[in-house]
Amino acid sequence: MSVMIKLSDAEKSFTMHLQNGIRLPVVRGVSFHVAAGECVVLAGPSGAGKSSILKMIFGNYRCDSGRIEILHRGATIDLATAEPRQVLELRRTTIGYVSQFLRAVPRVAALDVVAEPLVVSGVSKDEARQRAGDLLRRLNIAERLWTLPPATFSGGEQQRVNIARGFISDFPILLLDEPTASLDAGNREVVMSMIAEKKKVGVAMIAIVHDDEVRERIADRLIDVSSFAAAA
Repeated sequence: MSVMIKLSDAEKSFTMHLQNGIRLPVVRGVSFHVAAGECVVLAGPSGAGKSSILKMIFGNYRCDSGRIEILHRGATIDLATAEPRQVLELRRTTIGYVSQFLRAVPRVAALDVVAEPLVVSGVSKDEARQRAGDLLRRLNIAERLWTLPPATFSGGEQQRVNIARGFISDFPILLLDEPTASLDAGNREVVMSMIAEKKKVGVAMIAIVHDDEVRERIADRLIDVSSFAAAA
């Protein structure tokens, strides 16, 4: 299987400009890889740097040193040195991200929130809405809610809209930050099935999951990020 993501000695710290420029180390020496069709789960205590590592891979955080190599259309891009336009291109075509929280434009219908990534990639609006509806139905979002903005939904419903939006595209890489945190048992099963389907078609995934059952079901490997924790 092709290696889709490879981190080599990646390091991240934050500079506290309002605290006399104090440098706060977060992680260092982060090194692991993820192959196509594999789901790697980041494990470790709260504050160990799991979310920071995901954000480095998505390009939200620029790593201070090391390499974060992403296989993009047959070529390798190092996020440590990538230009902003390259990061945006990766997000449009290669890396999907499902966070714990839905960030959507107010007053936009749930159906269009989910369909938007497909529309942006050139899929017709009708087809995008059809596929969005299929996902919302599968995730047990009542059709009467599809025309309403997700801001009016419960936390669990918003999370399912977020999952549908993240899973609708055929990205070869998918990052999952607590995708089942707000879900009941039935919808957790749906999401685990969706993850299994992504693996079967060769999607490389990195997940943060605190639910033991979900972790055991989806993980091909566990990476204990405690070994990457940077001492202050």
